[in-house]
Amino acid sequence: MAWEAGGPGAPRNYRTQMWDKQKEVFLPSTPGLGMHVEVKDPEGKVVLSRQYGSEGRFTFTSHTPGDHQICLHSNSTRMVLFTGGRLRVHLDIQVGEHANNYPEIAAKDKLTELQLRARQLLDQVEQIQKEQDYQRYREERFRLTSESTNQRVLWWSITQTVILILTGIWQMRHLKSFFEAKKLV
Repeated sequence: MAWEAGGPGAPRNYRTQMWDKQKEVFLPSTPGLGMHVEVKDPEGKVVLSRQYGSEGRFTFTSHTPGDHQICLHSNSTRMVLFTGGRLRVHLDIQVGEHANNYPEIAAKDKLTELQLRARQLLDQVEQIQKEQDYQRYREERFRLTSESTNQRVLWWSITQTVILILTGIWQMRHLKSFFEAKKLV
């Protein structure tokens, strides 16, 4: 399975559920079932490739702006076959400063309320800066695409004009030779 998720550095919580044929409902999966998580950046480079359990959390940081591809693969096809071939995956994606658990950070680093708020503000400023950089990147890509399209339209117009002029010259010569052959001119 693959999902497109925008934004670098986002923690992802996931949970798998297996189909129970007798009860015809999804049940929490057994501890033996695991997920292989692979994250690729927009250029196709692997940012994260790791084996996890049936539920958990994974985090990655990418310095490349754009959509990242997240692929989750079950580590066991046997378990899925016994459950009727159905496996459900819940994926919770958090991006940017919303991904940080500030009470946990405050407890770990023993920060005061003011220090914690300052850290939150710094994270927000950093996120805004990243968003601005990403928008500049998108604007540059759009500008390059627009210039390329404009260049192609220009050359297509020039080609059409040249073909039209050459066709007109050929038609005048052809008509002139036709009338000369009929001795009308």
